[in-house]
Amino acid sequence: MRTFGWSELWFIVEAAKWTVALSAIAFIGGALVGLIVALSRTSDNRLARGVATFFTQIFQGTPLLLQLFLVFFGAPILGFEINPWVAAAAALILNSGAFLGEIWRGCIQAVPRGQWEAADALSLSYYWRMRAVVLPQAMKIAVAPTVGYLVQIIKGTSLAAIIGFTEVTRAGQIINNATFQPMLVFGVVGAVYFILCWPLSLWAGRLEKRQAKALAR
Repeated sequence: MRTFGWSELWFIVEAAKWTVALSAIAFIGGALVGLIVALSRTSDNRLARGVATFFTQIFQGTPLLLQLFLVFFGAPILGFEINPWVAAAAALILNSGAFLGEIWRGCIQAVPRGQWEAADALSLSYYWRMRAVVLPQAMKIAVAPTVGYLVQIIKGTSLAAIIGFTEVTRAGQIINNATFQPMLVFGVVGAVYFILCWPLSLWAGRLEKRQAKALAR
């Protein structure tokens, strides 16, 4: 049986790069999906609103772990070979897209109605109403909750360990199986997550305070 040493510590720390990479992919992909969802949810098209609402309810109403299982084990049944990296990225993108879409829908709808009515008075199309009037204001509102949700994405990547993706949690499992020192090993794993998430939580808090001050003026 091995003892926990510098090489084991470095193995866990090095695995953090895969946690960061998976989080970045999930956030960028989820942002693209979320923007489509948010725009569909606030559009005048009933079909687009219905499809976006159904998508959101499916991915918000089921656990992320179940979504990971469905993508990882479901793809081979449908004839697609898929590795843990692709499965984890796909599930996290879809899940993040549903939540970011709802966050941004709320931000779009938080833009004062007077701005919407002014755009209507100018006979702007839906595209130009969003691009020139609504989205620039909604983006300012969305910064703080979006940064806050990024913390949730980073923590959510830990579930990818279940399907064999070697990120921080999976690295901790491997080291624990060799050293049988769970308190020490998973304490280090928790510290790595804290180091990744804490600065973002502080940043989100400061953005919220700055936004509250701006709205109070």
